[in-house]
Amino acid sequence: MTPDIVSPGRRRKTRIVATLGPASSSYERIKELFLAGVDVFRLNMSHGEHKDKEALVHTIRAVERECGRPIAILADLQGPKLRIGLFEDGKVMLKEGQAFKLDLLDQPGNDERVYLPHKEIFDALQVGTNILLDDGKIRLEVEQIEPNKARCRVIVGGILSDRKGVNVPNAVLPLAALTPKDRKDLSFALQCGCDWIALSFVQRGADVAEAKKLVGKKAAVMAKIEKPAAVVALDEIIELADGVMVARGDLGVEEPVENVPGIQKQIVRAARQAGKPVVVATQMLESMIKSPVPTRAEVSDVATAVMDGADAVMLSAESAVGDYPIEAVQVMDRVAYRVEHEPGYHMAGSDDRANPNSTTEDAITAAARQVARTVGAKAIVTFTTSGATALRAARERPEAEILTLTPRLAVARRLAIVWGMRTVKTKDVTSFEEMVGKSKRMALRAGLVKAGDRLVVTAGVPFGTPGATNVLHIAWISGNELA
Repeated sequence: MTPDIVSPGRRRKTRIVATLGPASSSYERIKELFLAGVDVFRLNMSHGEHKDKEALVHTIRAVERECGRPIAILADLQGPKLRIGLFEDGKVMLKEGQAFKLDLLDQPGNDERVYLPHKEIFDALQVGTNILLDDGKIRLEVEQIEPNKARCRVIVGGILSDRKGVNVPNAVLPLAALTPKDRKDLSFALQCGCDWIALSFVQRGADVAEAKKLVGKKAAVMAKIEKPAAVVALDEIIELADGVMVARGDLGVEEPVENVPGIQKQIVRAARQAGKPVVVATQMLESMIKSPVPTRAEVSDVATAVMDGADAVMLSAESAVGDYPIEAVQVMDRVAYRVEHEPGYHMAGSDDRANPNSTTEDAITAAARQVARTVGAKAIVTFTTSGATALRAARERPEAEILTLTPRLAVARRLAIVWGMRTVKTKDVTSFEEMVGKSKRMALRAGLVKAGDRLVVTAGVPFGTPGATNVLHIAWISGNELA
């Protein structure tokens, strides 16, 4: 890959994730999405065949080669899907207050009972537990538990049809986050060279640990926070995961909707303090599936995520099946850029900045932000082998631009989801003079600096040693570096 030359117009620090689907699967459309501002492409493993996903990966890599900028690919695993069985007539009407049973009898249901083919759910139920059906439209309360059935009372009624989803918000279900399908999809995603694996149905840290053991160093693991149990175990999950996603769809089903905004802020704050990338997802520009313009409320939703300091905001159906995928990306791009230039943006970011750990690496990175602000440096250049130095730089949320130089393409791609990252794959340096010279040349080529500007450079000596950031240098741009 040729060195990334950052377009002068692409100065937004919040990243954009876009889901690919029928509306966005051609080479031309994927390139359009990238040029409109997409940094990460999401493959939804819940839909489609492996051969179709493999074709998308090849197309993304072709766009990457043409445009010369690292692109991340995120494979989003489906996770367990809990559903009821069939009804004799395809659907029933449940009335508030009536009795209704869930059981393990594999026969068509009626307005008195239905098959629930998940014994694990019965093992976790208690009297008083709420069960949500059809994305929370139907609510049951457990009144009595027997070995193979649960007798319930309908709290919120309505029409219930075949194979609707089941949620049990107040219980930790004895289910692994990875199903046999997920394991096959995971193996496929790793073989294709996907950079991030999004793990669904996370309830506990052990779910993340299992996935990371399977993934190894081939990709990074992003834990989707979509269940109340995951919110309770948030610190443990963030510690084990490489990043987290605020998956507001299922979270908004299992949690009262009024709780979701506060939980979103809690997750973003916790991830930022841990220096782990965090993505805010689901229904961000939902109306743009059919409309070329968003609602004002949707714009405010995107702006809030940006102001809170999320690393990335995500499009789902808007870019996968919507009529206006390019316009949706452009709206996100403009909103993020505008919010990042509000006077209070960096002040808000400083409120959630974590105190540096008592290590040389953290001390140098924290000092780089402070020095850059004091001397008015236009950019901070970081040299990284593993990506750890770049993550520390992003955690500081500096006002200066961040330019990351790495000899590893896999690291460059993985960092594409991280706030403020402008990453170039380039040969590693072997001397201090080479470090300073390359920093100046790359920053000039990227359009981040001009003659007379200053740079702050961080690196580790000996060069090429992962995680050993121990050098901070202030460089001055003479304007002759590219001569």
